Amino acid sequence: MLRQRIITATIGIPLLIAIIWFGEPWFTLLVFVMAGLGSFEFYRMASHLKIQPITYLGIAWVLLLILSPHCSYPAMTPFLITSAIIISLIWLLFRPQREQAFDSWAWTMAGILYIGWMLSHWVSLRNLELGKELVFWAMFTTFASDTSAFFVGRTWGKQPLVPSISPGKTWEGAIGGLLASIIASIILRIIFTLPFNYWQTALLGGVISVFAQLGDLIESLLKRNAGAKDASKLIPGHGGMLDRLDSLIFTGVVVYYCVVLATLWSTP
Repeated sequence: MLRQRIITATIGIPLLIAIIWFGEPWFTLLVFVMAGLGSFEFYRMASHLKIQPITYLGIAWVLLLILSPHCSYPAMTPFLITSAIIISLIWLLFRPQREQAFDSWAWTMAGILYIGWMLSHWVSLRNLELGKELVFWAMFTTFASDTSAFFVGRTWGKQPLVPSISPGKTWEGAIGGLLASIIASIILRIIFTLPFNYWQTALLGGVISVFAQLGDLIESLLKRNAGAKDASKLIPGHGGMLDRLDSLIFTGVVVYYCVVLATLWSTP
């Protein structure tokens, strides 16, 4: 598995760097594809619980939300979420399986919000001033946290973090991920122009690590409830697309709103 992880990273990271660097439409297309695959895996997990979400409607709205930051209509995101609620509820009236109507609707909306709305913040972040630099910083600080937590936990981990959710995660790995995230954040601040000073960058590096690891644990909780070890076997050595997105789903949101708030505070 470790060898497969290294090979996949060797191929994937240069491609990711190029896509972030060249920007649109390639970056939105990347998030679009990842969100589509991740949402398909998410809805497929419901089958382990014998729940039938409205899969294709859910995926369609996930993809529309990914594209919504490019729409000039300011209320597009609330409109998409509201229409998803209404259409999915009406759709259930015409489905023959009515015994689990609420569960089906809840899973459908959960995928739309958890994957579509949350990941759309990465597109919004890339569209900001200094968006390229911010996306590089946010993503690779997240990767530093994930990678360090994995290797430190694998080498020195002894104290389980949350064994009832993810037995393989340890406190040693979590601390290693936190420290690596702070260091990576400061290094990337030296390389890129960011709207934060060094103390803020170090603090946000720690915040990114905390939310990255929370995102990982939440996805593990969802998989455990669905009785699935991995979302799929799409990416060699990494599991499914959703297994790679779990930490990014949270960190993109956190970084986007930190930047927006910092901009508001700095405006006279």
